[in-house]
Amino acid sequence: RSCHRPAGQRASQEPGSRGLPEGVEYIPTRKKGKNPMKPVGVAWYSLYARTRLGYLFYQRQVKKARERYPHGHSVPQPYCFPGVKILPIPVLSNNYSYLVIDTGSSQAAVIDPSDPLAVQAAIEEEGVMLEAIFCTHKHWDHSGGNEALCQKHNSCKVYGSALDAIPQLTNPLADREKVSVGSLTFEALATPGHTVGHMVYVLDGGPFGSPPCLFSGDLLFLAGCGEPFEGSPETMLASLDLAMGLGEDTLLWPGHEYALECLTFASLLELDNSALEQKLQWAVQQRQEKRSTCPSTLGEEQTYNPFLRTHRPELQEALGLWQGGGEDPDAFRARVLKEVRRRKDLYQAT
Repeated sequence: RSCHRPAGQRASQEPGSRGLPEGVEYIPTRKKGKNPMKPVGVAWYSLYARTRLGYLFYQRQVKKARERYPHGHSVPQPYCFPGVKILPIPVLSNNYSYLVIDTGSSQAAVIDPSDPLAVQAAIEEEGVMLEAIFCTHKHWDHSGGNEALCQKHNSCKVYGSALDAIPQLTNPLADREKVSVGSLTFEALATPGHTVGHMVYVLDGGPFGSPPCLFSGDLLFLAGCGEPFEGSPETMLASLDLAMGLGEDTLLWPGHEYALECLTFASLLELDNSALEQKLQWAVQQRQEKRSTCPSTLGEEQTYNPFLRTHRPELQEALGLWQGGGEDPDAFRARVLKEVRRRKDLYQAT
């Protein structure tokens, strides 16, 4: 594989919450949307996330995806810097796992190994030793390959939050804890919202002369944001703000290929956003050729991702929202985020 260097409809029904721990809010989708993971309510989410039925559903997803996309849903482009290689692995119908390689020692880590066969094939092709699995959260489409890979690689450790029931977890991580794999250094950041224990992982690019790399799981997508299944809008906003504090040059490696859908939705909110229009045109071309749209940068995302633009007057006006007298600015931004999320759910359901 060659390596490229990176260049720098309204509705008014409010979501309910029940059956989850105190302080945790669930925001359901009104109808079953395009994403087969999308729940229709608390009961379905609980079955998927907390019972063996969820694992059986995941196995069905894997089987169907292997049949439909024998070579993966997208054509990935490896990214190389001196001493490190990042290989996106397209898995299931729209997920990404990532194989991150210390090219000096041939030691490697994988983020969110959904399909163990696809990940193992990449490991063998690259000729590397798998030392670590980093799981962003417990959902099977991000953790379902843990057991099979651990059986294949006896010394491999599984990292993640103890707050999520991550399969085969061997090394629970605390917020801002760092882990080394060869010369690679990853920092775990607690970003609750999608799940209570959701974490993102930041690869320190300094030793390699590269920008930081954010493996965002289901916190952040190109032009999108994960569903706050186990968190309030305020919690999700705080997690997004934390990620955005990493710097504009940070490379974003999301957990899903949702770019075209997310950009199309965003274009319905901000009709006069030229950066959004250009990115959408680019994404259309990429997806027509089945090419991956990652990575983007956090600086780019701030120009077109509505979930990161809750502070922008043009988006607030498009949503018909205004800050109340005496309303806390972050409370208002959380209200804007909630409205963007509501509209996105309705858009997916159509």
